[in-house]
Amino acid sequence: MIDFHCHIDLYPDPLAVLNGIDTRGTYVLAVTTTPKAWRGTMKLVGDRKRVRVALGLHPEVVAQRHQEVALLCGLLPEARYVGEIGLDGSPAHRQSLDLQVTVFERILSECSRVGGRVMSIHSRGAVSRVLDSLERHPRAGTAILHWFSGTMRELERAISFGCWFSIGPAMLRSNRGRELASAMPLDRVLTETDAPFTRYGDDPLMPWQAFDCLAGLEGARGIDRIELGKIVEDNLRRVVQAQSGR
Repeated sequence: MIDFHCHIDLYPDPLAVLNGIDTRGTYVLAVTTTPKAWRGTMKLVGDRKRVRVALGLHPEVVAQRHQEVALLCGLLPEARYVGEIGLDGSPAHRQSLDLQVTVFERILSECSRVGGRVMSIHSRGAVSRVLDSLERHPRAGTAILHWFSGTMRELERAISFGCWFSIGPAMLRSNRGRELASAMPLDRVLTETDAPFTRYGDDPLMPWQAFDCLAGLEGARGIDRIELGKIVEDNLRRVVQAQSGR
């Protein structure tokens, strides 16, 4: 089981979640929303071999915390994974979009300078501008678009640029989400939850529930979910090996 985008530090009881991860053998990328949260999350995770912590600055908080980009860039040599970063063009955050672009491009530039990173990227309402930025920084690393919600044309552009995608149960609850996921290249797909923001009933999803989304792909792709799980696991190995080789 693989959850490549999960906010471990934002669960009510992160240690209980980490213990569940250990018990089930789940592989997790714990993204952070600010660089100040990175060291704390690293300490929380400890020496768990199946959990990696990504260094992030979420676009939703850039308007208030854009000055922390300097801290992120200073910590970047210590971090192999970066996220959650990106752009948010939804109505609530559209006014800060130009500032978000400035911050995002500084992060991409620094990722390029240190040899590239695996990046978990937010692109809600701003896919074209995210792709524009990535094209200006082709050496930034492996771009994984988390919970992609753009148009089919934007998806085609992202695929042609070499982007990866992480999909989860919440995304595949809608017809639109299933349509987009069905058009993604299977050799560039990973699973995620985006928990604890996503829920099953009254409870937040848990990292070991990320593979639940494969049931939504099974019929559309004509591939058994067990086989889909093996493909996702192989994809994770390739991402990790590519990062290790940098």
